[in-house]
Amino acid sequence: MADTVLRRTFVGVASALALRGAPGSRSTDRPAMLGGGPVRSKRFPSWPQSFPADEKSWLDVVRACKWWRKEGHYVRDFEKAWAERMGARYCIATANGTGALLASLHALEVGPKDEVLVGPYTFIATVNAILGQFALPVFVDTDPDSMLIDANKIEAAITPRTRCIMPIHLGGNVADMDRILEISKKRNIPVIEDACQAHLSEWRSKKASTLGDLGCFSFQKFKNLPGGEAGGVITNSESLYRHAYGYHSHYRTPDEGPMDAATCRNGINLRMAEFQAALLLAQLTRLEEQSRTRERNAAYLGELLSDVPGVKPAKMYSGCTRNSYHLYMMRYSPDAFAGLPRARFVQAVQAEGIPVSAGYGPLNKDRFLENTLNSRTYRAVYTTQEIARWRERNHCPGNDRACQEGLWLGQNVLLGSRSDMEDIATAMRKVKRHAEALKKA
Repeated sequence: MADTVLRRTFVGVASALALRGAPGSRSTDRPAMLGGGPVRSKRFPSWPQSFPADEKSWLDVVRACKWWRKEGHYVRDFEKAWAERMGARYCIATANGTGALLASLHALEVGPKDEVLVGPYTFIATVNAILGQFALPVFVDTDPDSMLIDANKIEAAITPRTRCIMPIHLGGNVADMDRILEISKKRNIPVIEDACQAHLSEWRSKKASTLGDLGCFSFQKFKNLPGGEAGGVITNSESLYRHAYGYHSHYRTPDEGPMDAATCRNGINLRMAEFQAALLLAQLTRLEEQSRTRERNAAYLGELLSDVPGVKPAKMYSGCTRNSYHLYMMRYSPDAFAGLPRARFVQAVQAEGIPVSAGYGPLNKDRFLENTLNSRTYRAVYTTQEIARWRERNHCPGNDRACQEGLWLGQNVLLGSRSDMEDIATAMRKVKRHAEALKKA
């Protein structure tokens, strides 16, 4: 269900709550950090969640002793099920999300001297996959309102070395794919969607991961569809499928037969094991229901937070018809909280029993990048002048702002009840009322 529809559903209830205070509100209590009682002591839902069906599937694999994809059927079954769920022709099950990114980059022959346009507000794996192909990650600034890549700044970053564009659908929110695909078509540059946090998210009712040339998922323990460590590649191109598959399995064919001498290149082992696939198939049966719960709670929480100036949910572009909410992302304004620093706000809300956290730091400024570019391998590929030019382009003021303002709630929090969402808003209202005292304490 689209987020806009869900927002309309709860607007009346949320408005009433804003007027009278959320149920269980301790509006007169001192903040927990100043000696008062916390808003809540009950824990939010844990993650991952295990059910008897998960145990049965996993034990079936153990007892069959057919533990890799050629012997068993669970990996193939999962690839078929996930491709169908995405509305795509092909899925390749990989060992992890990073492996999915690597296989996709390889399929497009991304390599030394190439540039990949990518947003800097992301987990390090996105950039490590690019560096793993000895290409340069060229950072396109973040739109602070959405916390996603600013699609209007992509075209200015293109050079003759630009090999692909890699938008990240962070937290389940979807990047501006209309603009990105327009640029892709105009400049003949392929697109790899990093949908590692966007299970079931949609752009204009099409699944994220199916809009570009390739799409990548992570099924790591904390993701909305968890398999421990696992990932997947989605594509509608037979050629890209065969090359991505080949790379992830030492260039074996999709039926794990001998290498095709006419097309094979270098490859590595990024195969998913039968254990992960069996667990994923069981978890998949609950994904839709869980996603709808997150979406309903996100819409409700958004209405409640409209009564908390200074805490603003991340913007969704009009084309995003479904946000699967791996993260509930918000922006914090200290000015609305008497100048209370974000770090102090986070501590105060956490003390009230709400597991809010700050978002990513400025990855484009992380020391690991300089260490990598100064390594023996990269010095053999890139000249001092090329690296200097890369540094000159690596300025992202919008991302700096997103990193300074970001707040997150994890997807497990959105699996709670309506009263749990009310507790979140109550805690933030409480901190806001006592912001001056918290700043001085």
